[in-house]
Amino acid sequence: MGTHTVKRLKDAPERKTYFYRLLTDLEALEQMLKSGVFSTDPIHIGAEQEFCLVNKNWEPSNQAVEILEAIDEPHFTPELTRYNLEINLDPKPLGGSCFSEMHKQLNTLLDHGQAVAEKFKNNIIITGILPTISTRYLKLSYMTPKERYKILSDAITEVRGSNMELHIKGVDEINLHHDSIMYEGCNTSFQAHLQIDPDDFANTYNWAQAISGPILSVCTNSPMLMGRELWEETRIALFTQSVDTRKSTFLLNEREPRVGFGAAWAEGSAADFFKESIVRFRSLISTDFDPQDSLEELKEGKTPQLSALNLHNGTVYPWNRLCYGRTQGKPHLRIENRYLPSGPTTSDEIANMMFWVGVMLGRPKDWEESHKKMDFRDAKKNFFNAARYGMAAQFHWGEKIIPTKALLLEHFLPMAYKGLSRANVNRKDAEHYLGIIERRINTQNGSEWMVKTYRELRKEFNAPEALRRLTASLFERSYKGYPVDAWKKGRRYELKQTIKKPRVGDLMSTKIITAQEEDSAALVIGMMKWNEIHHLPILNNTNQLVGMLTWNDVLNLGADDRVYGLSIQEVMRKNPITLHPETPAREAAQTMSEHKLEGLPVVAENTLVGILTSNDIH
Repeated sequence: MGTHTVKRLKDAPERKTYFYRLLTDLEALEQMLKSGVFSTDPIHIGAEQEFCLVNKNWEPSNQAVEILEAIDEPHFTPELTRYNLEINLDPKPLGGSCFSEMHKQLNTLLDHGQAVAEKFKNNIIITGILPTISTRYLKLSYMTPKERYKILSDAITEVRGSNMELHIKGVDEINLHHDSIMYEGCNTSFQAHLQIDPDDFANTYNWAQAISGPILSVCTNSPMLMGRELWEETRIALFTQSVDTRKSTFLLNEREPRVGFGAAWAEGSAADFFKESIVRFRSLISTDFDPQDSLEELKEGKTPQLSALNLHNGTVYPWNRLCYGRTQGKPHLRIENRYLPSGPTTSDEIANMMFWVGVMLGRPKDWEESHKKMDFRDAKKNFFNAARYGMAAQFHWGEKIIPTKALLLEHFLPMAYKGLSRANVNRKDAEHYLGIIERRINTQNGSEWMVKTYRELRKEFNAPEALRRLTASLFERSYKGYPVDAWKKGRRYELKQTIKKPRVGDLMSTKIITAQEEDSAALVIGMMKWNEIHHLPILNNTNQLVGMLTWNDVLNLGADDRVYGLSIQEVMRKNPITLHPETPAREAAQTMSEHKLEGLPVVAENTLVGILTSNDIH
């Protein structure tokens, strides 16, 4: 959402002004399309780099605003959270060494950002989902203090009519409740832009949709959220649910998620596409418009900005988003690829972008009308299969089902080379970046490396420490510059302890076995024996902590027949001492020593979140 000053669509005068400007924008767009004034040559490409900032403990920073001010460079812009920023790269004419030039600019800007971040004891991480993000960093206190973010969050929540429930299931499963759009801030993308010919809009856009699944499969880089292995590209599910406005009273125009793949092949003109979006998705925000409307600007020979249309378009997030813009006073249309994740290196990102652009331009003649070649539901299925399974997916292509590796090597890479050749892209650049894609197809992508490394780290470390080491490893490897296909699995001995003053949350165990207060004492003693548990939290019917049971409490009960008539409520220690995840580990050790305890439950916001034992501290 590029507009910096926004306001809620509340009262009747505001709505009247907004919808007048929206309708005149559409009419102006239709007039421009009919008159053929859109720029088509040379084709331009562009990109946006979203990235995360982490503190010295490799956890989300809260200093993005201060760091952005210190960076003092117009290519850098704020993002939703206090630990995200974005770089807008300069658009370039497609051809020659445009990709390596863009790569050089990206590295230069990231190096500048990193140098400034280090002064704040921060580091830049480029990855689809930061491994160390947890619910504590998704509260409104971590939202960037700009009114436009709060306004958009409130508007989406109001349209929905209730708080949001996030549920993603993969190897593991995660269920979260949230009351704002802050979960959107977990997602960091490398958004690629490609200018298109308005006269061939529908065919071009449909081709972008058709190729999305296979392209995504080799680019996945976000397999985890909060230590859970979910989808190979978890961003796809997470972003969809984080700004979902459904389950509201506005059922007529909120049946599809604002983040999505779409409902059907595109038909008609670009103006028809925008009209469909306006019909399907409620307008949420407005702004202070320039005195002249779009039609008046057209009459004076100016190229209108289409502010209202772009404002609405900025609150709808298809994975392939159609965008209107102006280049040197002439209007253009472009497709914004939003499904490519950040990282794990800039080489990987530029390779992903080149692969997509090459395939877009290398469309075979028999795929000129994709909607006649493939069922839309198969294209959509391909996309979500890629998000779930990455390189392990199989795709509907033509009339066959083809494994990822075969489809990419035998069909998509030749297409990409052909498309880049048509655009006169430097052959050396094409071979370099598409070579990265080819090696990745034959070895590993970012998701596969991350899962293997995290599993290796978990053999020795608890989840918080393993996630910090994984993040540190991402940073170390990313700045060496080698693409992910060359990365070896992270080893346990590579990095020293990542946090000097650990907190309870850094050391506690989150895999907890619990019992209910009305459970049979005999059963619970059996559970403790079977699992070699020495400390067992006891919950009530509303799953709140009400007691604690230690092995010493039940040591002599197992051989007594009376145990079968006892409930745990009768033998547990009531109102136990608890710790908070933010409690310093040294303070927790002192508490255990003073009360002669070997383990304490950890509670946050009245919910049991872990258990800390003396073994965890020493």
